Amino acid sequence: MSWGTELWDQFDNLEKHTQWGIDVLEKYIKFVKERTEIEINYAKQLRNLSKKYQPKKNSKEEDEYKYSSCQAFLATLNEMNDYAGQHEVVSENMTSQITAELARYVQELKQERKMHFHDGRKAQQHIETCWKQLESSKRRFERDCKEADRAQQYFEKMDADINVTKADVEKARQQAQLRHQMAEESKAEYSSTLQRFNHEQHDHYHTHIPNIFQKIQEMEERRIIRIGESMKTFAEVDRQVIPIIGKCLDEITKAAESIDQKHDSKLVVEAFKSGFEPPGDVDFEDFTQPIKRTVSDSSLTNSKDGKPESRFSSKSKGKLWPFIKKNKFMSLLTSPHQPPPPPPSSSASPSAVPNGPQSPKQQKEPLSHRFNEFMTSKPKIHCFRSLKRGGGGPEDFSNLPPEQRRKKLQQKVDELNRDIQKEMDQRDALTKMKDVYIKNPQMGDAASVDLKLAELAQNLEKLRLEAQKFEGWLAEVEGRLPARTEPARRQSGMYEPQNTLTVNNCAQDRESPDGSYTEEPSQESEVKVPAPEFDDEFDDEEPLPTIGTCKALYTFEGQNEGTISVSEGETLFVIEEDKGDGWTRIRRNEDEEGYVPTSYVEVFLEKNAKGAMTYI
Repeated sequence: MSWGTELWDQFDNLEKHTQWGIDVLEKYIKFVKERTEIEINYAKQLRNLSKKYQPKKNSKEEDEYKYSSCQAFLATLNEMNDYAGQHEVVSENMTSQITAELARYVQELKQERKMHFHDGRKAQQHIETCWKQLESSKRRFERDCKEADRAQQYFEKMDADINVTKADVEKARQQAQLRHQMAEESKAEYSSTLQRFNHEQHDHYHTHIPNIFQKIQEMEERRIIRIGESMKTFAEVDRQVIPIIGKCLDEITKAAESIDQKHDSKLVVEAFKSGFEPPGDVDFEDFTQPIKRTVSDSSLTNSKDGKPESRFSSKSKGKLWPFIKKNKFMSLLTSPHQPPPPPPSSSASPSAVPNGPQSPKQQKEPLSHRFNEFMTSKPKIHCFRSLKRGGGGPEDFSNLPPEQRRKKLQQKVDELNRDIQKEMDQRDALTKMKDVYIKNPQMGDAASVDLKLAELAQNLEKLRLEAQKFEGWLAEVEGRLPARTEPARRQSGMYEPQNTLTVNNCAQDRESPDGSYTEEPSQESEVKVPAPEFDDEFDDEEPLPTIGTCKALYTFEGQNEGTISVSEGETLFVIEEDKGDGWTRIRRNEDEEGYVPTSYVEVFLEKNAKGAMTYI
């Protein structure tokens, strides 16, 4: 169906319709442009998201990615990065293949439309001009006919009048003939103009206008085809990246399926295994024997002969540290392991009041033995805060449990071996370079390489000595680690046995709260830095509350473990009463607390304490 024949009289409507078509095309271009912006912004957000959750270098997060679940998550992040790249490809292809192409086409379309409608208006102006000429010729013919008719009537009137001269009649006759001649000429001109107009009008409505409208129709149909092709391209651009996006999703699925819970559980064992054995049974304590003093969980005592006995026998290899509350543990940690000294005999003071009992007489005091050995370790430890403020661990990782120490030493040995191999490779390369310089002096000076070779030799020697040192420690640890079928022998890193014959059953197989240990029983242990996780558990506990104050009656030099030095006249806080062993626990400030002989201080308890005020 042709617009030229069907819409020959709809020039204005076609002009509006084609403008609407261009507007639709521009609207679609705007839609695609906004889609590309969405794609690029989405890709940017995906990349930022992937980057946000990537493990930070040289951080604790990197260690976590040895687990298969974390590795799967890392693979997901990497695939999401590739996924974002495909959305960037979609944006780029839509911009180049649709937006840019359609923008150029719209400009061409506007120019073509403008040309066609210009030709249409020109044709209309021409037919209008022809119509005006026809009208003018018609009016002139009509006017001449009327003039000829009036001239004929005047001649006839003059000819019938007998009073008119013959000359006047002749003149009227000539005038009538002239008017008739003019009318005939106007008639001929009008007839010619009419024929010409009819021809032009026929050409206009059957040739010119149909041709112009046909071109406009073809232009509009090309626009419609072009927008349809753009929509296909729109879908094809997405379809092209679907296989790659599918591969990304397949890789994510593959990473999820690679998660091995058993492997992760094994890694947890490797990461935290201490190498110690679980605690054994606790011996029964017979309290039916005569007891000459009060024993509390928060006080430590000595036997009459000064040899401490452990509350837990050699069969009890309990790893009790993690289960002791901070306050109770601090009592055990700082309680003195010998009877308090008597007050100075030269001073008369309230110490005569018999509330400072003598040293205990019982032969077996189970709880004190283990902790007396602990209290003889150096340096002094008053609270976990002092441990937390400590520096880094020792070079040989002796602050770690055996299994963890072995792993750290093995890692250090492997690292040193890699450094040695790197230095050796560099040395070999320089040696070859030196040989080349010797054979071809024009390429370089061989002596210039000697300095670097000497430096590499020194570095190699240092690295070898360092590796030998760590290999020695590693061999020592591997030699001392228990076999799987034998019970492990655990030793505390907080104290060392003084006599291997008497202490093996109670001092070995112990582990301190931070998991430290000591392998050499002949050396005194250093204080190990507690593991942050365990230290935090103790920091969460509240310190013992103050139950009163006390005033020092004499100067006391606290030289034993668990005691605190006081000066005569000094006022301190009481946090634990005398439990019958002759010691009172006091606090100077947040970081200083310990035991002093009860006979050396005057205690003032608060009203809500056990006694209103006690004089020593």
